[in-house]
Order: sequence, then structure tokens, then C-alpha cells
Amino acid sequence: MAKIQFKHLPLNSPSLFPQDIFEKIPINHPVRLINEVVDRLNIDHIIKQYKGGGTTSFHPRMMVKVLFYAYTTNVYSCRKIEKALQENIHFMWLSGNSTPDYRTINYFRGKRLKAHIQSLFADVVRLLHELKYLSLDVQYIYGTKIESAANRYTFVWKGSVGKNKAKLETKINSVLNEIESQIKQDQSELGRDETPKPINSTELKNKLATLNEQLKDSNKATKKQLKQLEEDHLTRLEKYENQLEILGERNSYSKTDQDAVFMRLKDDHMQNGQLKPAYNTQISTEDQFITHYSIHQTAGDTTTLETHLDGFEQQYGKQSKEVIADAGYGSEENYEMMEQKQIDAYVKYNYFHKEQKRSQKQNPFLVQNLYYNELENFFVCPMGQKLEHIGKGKRKSINGFISQVDYYQARRCEGCPLRGMCHKSAGNKKIEINHNLNQHRAKAREKLTSERGLMHRSKRPIEVEAVFGQLKSNNKFSRFTLRKMDKVNLEFGLMSIGHNLRKLTQKVLGNHRFLFFCGRKELLVLQIHKYQRNQSKFKYLEIYITPIHRAA
Repeated sequence: MAKIQFKHLPLNSPSLFPQDIFEKIPINHPVRLINEVVDRLNIDHIIKQYKGGGTTSFHPRMMVKVLFYAYTTNVYSCRKIEKALQENIHFMWLSGNSTPDYRTINYFRGKRLKAHIQSLFADVVRLLHELKYLSLDVQYIYGTKIESAANRYTFVWKGSVGKNKAKLETKINSVLNEIESQIKQDQSELGRDETPKPINSTELKNKLATLNEQLKDSNKATKKQLKQLEEDHLTRLEKYENQLEILGERNSYSKTDQDAVFMRLKDDHMQNGQLKPAYNTQISTEDQFITHYSIHQTAGDTTTLETHLDGFEQQYGKQSKEVIADAGYGSEENYEMMEQKQIDAYVKYNYFHKEQKRSQKQNPFLVQNLYYNELENFFVCPMGQKLEHIGKGKRKSINGFISQVDYYQARRCEGCPLRGMCHKSAGNKKIEINHNLNQHRAKAREKLTSERGLMHRSKRPIEVEAVFGQLKSNNKFSRFTLRKMDKVNLEFGLMSIGHNLRKLTQKVLGNHRFLFFCGRKELLVLQIHKYQRNQSKFKYLEIYITPIHRAA
């Protein structure tokens, strides 16, 4: 039997010349790239928040580096970041062996970084633009609902609050009328003044103060009514008013996260369409880099597009030339808005794919297949009867956009042999047409079916939908950990930066040739040669790494 041999067993005793553990970090490790990226960012707006005096503070640039690397490596908890700073050599190298505790990390993230995350994100995108990874001329836009950190069953509904408030006002008015009637009987006055039914808490307080002054020596029944108004009715009325103020234009909110709205999510834990508090997150991508993001409190994507595009323009001082999105954004309001902004919109609309089918194209009874005489403004049904113009109407969207619609109706459908296939209404056939929307849809159809439109349609799922798949599935970000809109915006901003840095790391450090050399000043330079296949040229990027100090 051969002799078993083991490698030398290291002892835990200290050595005279301890080994530099940072030498174990490869020169092409992503942490070095992230360190260089953050060094290029301007953080003067963060430094200005420090007042000075007292003890020394951890440098904000170091804290930004640690947070960026943490979100790049899927470490989101401040306690886990604290632990990594003590155990992980990459975090230790990045922080310079600094060990802020989780409270310090959480305070920096939630207080000092909260108001500046958008500008930091934009600076990272601008850096990618300078390195020619992004053109910012195209946006692939998509949205998804991400669950809030709020408790799931803390519903507050606008409809229920309004009904309960109306019932309470009726009850309050009834009690006040009864008390005032008693006062008038005591004063031998005839008649009875009605108290207005709509009443707020301020009016009720003033009314109670007056009644308490008038009824100092009243009977027990009246005193009991006044006490109930003060201790019960007034408190409930104030609660309903506060809830309606929080709701604003929304239909719901959560008691534990008042900025969240209840929405139906695909990943329902009960598999029954249960509503959960969530935020509607919108992103723009290019080459799978996130170029812009926005958080919204509406379940639908239609009303979010204008705000999202305005945010992009404010961040970069320009608007992209092309916008690609799915049918959730194809409304008249959005088409009008993008046309005014001179954007080439490759945006689908409802029934775009359905109307491409042969069964839809060959159905003569569909409204879109009816013959329209534009000169005389009438439609013709399959039996040759005119559908004449009978009036106009208006439709108002949630954002306040007003659409103009026209109504057309046939004169006589009785006895028509095709009536059963044409319509099932009791009277004559009536249709509603939005001519402006139909014109926009025709333009969109022409663009979407063009060669460039087909290219964008094929790229959109792998561009923007794949990014959300990466964030939710691979990075385990299916639920926010922070509450309130500003902190949710902060958290998703850090997630977006982390995604972009991961993507940059793959492009820069993956499958490339590295040249290493040391100069006279012992400054290690990493030169990356990246081949652009589509442009048939090389792109160079120089990254200056921390100097290596050799022993004398």
C-alpha cells in the first residue's frame, strides 16, 4: 500500500511577515471594475449633506462602492453587508478594511443616498454612453408589478370609506337635529332648522363646542348623545377624512405602506387572484442595460408612459428617437404624445395580432372591415345599407385626456336576413368610431409590419422582458424590502445600478484579452481590447487599478 501524503497543515499562529490577502483577488475581478466606475462618479451632492464637527465619518465614496457591489452580488440586507465587510475579502478590499455597522449602512442608504439615487444611476448610464455601450437613441419599455413590503391584508378601499363616511354623516346629522329640536322645545320655538348633511370634523367640533356651552344643565340623555358625538362619531369622521386624503386619486392603499396600491399579481401565493399591495415598475432598456426607471401607483401601463418618457428627457437632456412597447401602451393619448415629441413609435395596440388572422380579415361584419365613405361620412353594412352619422361624444381618460368619438346607426334592420350574424341588439345596428385613434393605429400598423418594425418586435422580448426575468428570478428580487415611495425608488435604483454593473462586467471582463504591465511608478494598468463585430473595429478601455506596493 502506497504511503499517504498530505500537504502542509497551516497553523493559526501569527507570522513575522503576514501575507497580503488582497493578492488573492484576481486582477480581472468585477470588484476592481466597480471600484473604478464609482471613482469616476461625481458625489459632491452627497458630500454636501455632511455638516462637519463631532467624530469622523466613513467616506461616502467608500459607502457607495460597498452598496453598489452588494447589490451587484445580490446582497440586500444591511446586516449581511456588515457581515460581508468582516468576512469577505472583496468587501474588505473595497472598503479599505473599514467596518461600518448595519445601522450606519442603513442610515447612509436611507437618508443620505435616498434623494440622489436617480442622479447616480444617470451618471452610470452616461458612463456607459461614453464607453459606446449605449446610444440612448432607442428605448424598449416594459412594466411589471412588484409586491410591496406591506402586510397583505391591510386593505383600505375608497368606495368603502366613502360609504361609511356618508352613513356616519347621516347619523351625526340625525343626532344633531334631535339635540337642536330639544333646545327649541325648551325655548318654546316652533319649527326646525335642518343641518346640512355634508359635514366635516372641523364643523362638528365647532358645533359640539356651541352645544356644550348651551347645554350645561341638560338632562342625562342629551349629555349621553353629546358624549357619543365627541368620543365616537368625531373620531371616526376624522379617520375617514384622513383616509380619503391619503387615497387622493387612488382607489386603495395599505395601512402598513400607505404609498402602495392593491393590484393583481401573476405570482399569487394563493393562486386565486388575490390582491396584494404593490408598485408598478417601468423600465427602459437598450442592449439589456437599464437606461431609465420609474415607479407608479397605477395598475395599468397606459397612464405611465408620458411620465416615464418625461423623466428620461429630464435625466439626459434629450429624448430617444425610437420607442418600442407592447399593446399595454397603445392608446390614443400615448400616440398623440409621442407624435408631438417626434418619436418613432413602434407600439402595438389592442387586437393588433388578432386582426392579422384570416378569420378577422374575412369577417365582413366587423367594424374595421365595413366600407367607409370619408367624403359623405357614412359606413355601409354587408347588405348595402348606410350607417349614417347621428352624433358625437367624448371620452375622458384617467389622466384627463379627452377623446372624440362619432356615432353611426342604420335606419332599418328589420327583416334583414343577415341580422343574426351582424348584431344582436333589439334596435338598429349602432357603432362607435374614434377616427383619430384609427388613423394612429393605421400608422402604427404600417411601422410594426415594416422591416425595422419586425426587427424591433423580435428584439423587444429579449431586450426588456429578459431584464425583469433576471431581476426577479436570478437575483431573487420579487418583493421590495423597504416601504414608502421614496425608499422603494431608492431600492429599485440600487437594483438597476447593480444590474448595469453586472452587465458591464460581463461585457468588459468576459472572453477578452488582457495585457498587464507595470510602469516605473508601479501603477498596474489593465487594457481591455473589445472587438465590435458589427462595426469591425476595436474599442479600448483603460482601467487604473490601485498601485501595488512591493516590499523593499
